[in-house]
Amino acid sequence: MGQVLELKQVCKKFGGVVTAQDISMSIGAGEIHGLIGPNGAGKTTLINLISGITEADSGEIWFEGKNVTKLPAFKRGRLGIGRTFQVPRFLNNSSVWDNLMLGMDLRSQVGDLKSYFGIPKVDLEAELEPLMEAAGFELRWDDEIGSLPFGQLKLLEIVRAMLAKPKVLLVDEPAAGLNSMEIDRVSTLLNMAAKEQGIAVLLIEHRMDLVVDICKTLHVLVFGKLIAQGEPEQVTALPEVIEAYLGRDDDDQD
Repeated sequence: MGQVLELKQVCKKFGGVVTAQDISMSIGAGEIHGLIGPNGAGKTTLINLISGITEADSGEIWFEGKNVTKLPAFKRGRLGIGRTFQVPRFLNNSSVWDNLMLGMDLRSQVGDLKSYFGIPKVDLEAELEPLMEAAGFELRWDDEIGSLPFGQLKLLEIVRAMLAKPKVLLVDEPAAGLNSMEIDRVSTLLNMAAKEQGIAVLLIEHRMDLVVDICKTLHVLVFGKLIAQGEPEQVTALPEVIEAYLGRDDDDQD
């Protein structure tokens, strides 16, 4: 499959702190790549650079053969770069349904639908059905989003991102704060995204069992540098990776 996302020697500094130094990597359609590293390594900064929330100091970011390095975040989102966050982001005073429709609204802007307002609700529910089955819970669409427990919000954010049908999905620590059953649901959803929708997925995650299980390739980031890239079994066996990654277990602040 072709490379959907390519980073070419991307660099970023905040003051004197280097958070990305000559980062080069690529992800193909339908692939799940893991981005791991110790806390403060710059992992979230990197997906902020890809999504356009943060501007790179130098280097290039290419999406489907187009240089998007200078594009703002909303234009990258319209092109098909989606993401989730460490703490789920929803419109807290709105219904579950209205929050999910944000995904459909973004999808309409990339040309897949003219407007979700013209699509019968029953058809949208039918499209949501397999995603919600994979998420493992049912919802009343009129409930306020703030009434849902944290684990369901984390899963629902992935569902909403998939509903937008992005070409690339950046997923920031989806398993954090979840129980083992919910983590299995995360795995199911991300595999659906890659294998059934052909989405290129870049996953930040500390749960090594999840990362090794679903990722085709691992990228290891330490103090803004990629120190290893390759198949999970090979990368996780490298002494430098074991020293850098397994020696830190505090909460990620990057």
